[in-house]
Amino acid sequence: MRKLSMDELNRVSAEEFKSQEKNNIVVVLDNIRSLNNVGSSFRTGDAFAIEKVVLCGITGKPPHRDIHKTALGAQDTVTWEHFDDTVAAIKSLKEDGYKVYAVEQVEGSILLQDFQTTKEEKVALVFGNEVMGVSDEAIAEVDAALEIPQFGTKHSLNVSVTIGVVLWQVLQKKM
Repeated sequence: MRKLSMDELNRVSAEEFKSQEKNNIVVVLDNIRSLNNVGSSFRTGDAFAIEKVVLCGITGKPPHRDIHKTALGAQDTVTWEHFDDTVAAIKSLKEDGYKVYAVEQVEGSILLQDFQTTKEEKVALVFGNEVMGVSDEAIAEVDAALEIPQFGTKHSLNVSVTIGVVLWQVLQKKM
């Protein structure tokens, strides 16, 4: 076994990425404090070729060196927009035909492995603040909530880890 070289990975250029067809998934960041987590969301969004990242409230915006530190340039390839308010972002996404899911531990949540979608369905995933999670105001506006089953003592994952786990599972359901 050997690691593949950069040439063998067949990576697309930034220009090719911007014009390629995207998976109809949007990541919504609800008041994320850490710029490293923001950068990580861009990098993960690039890996899964999502449509865009929506930055809400206090969530930091590019350009910023701490976002770049973890995004490694993905902040320049993944489309993004900012809303002052997460609820306004959710309402806008719904108007554009997205089914909006909070990723949160709430009453009546759908376990991630039980989540069902189609290739055609437009999905927006709301990820919450590192301490408070998805805001109550946003929870009141979403269509449903997804939950990652957890078995340890913390029942909490870093938001950047959560984004990777959820995007992978949702993309698998869309294939």
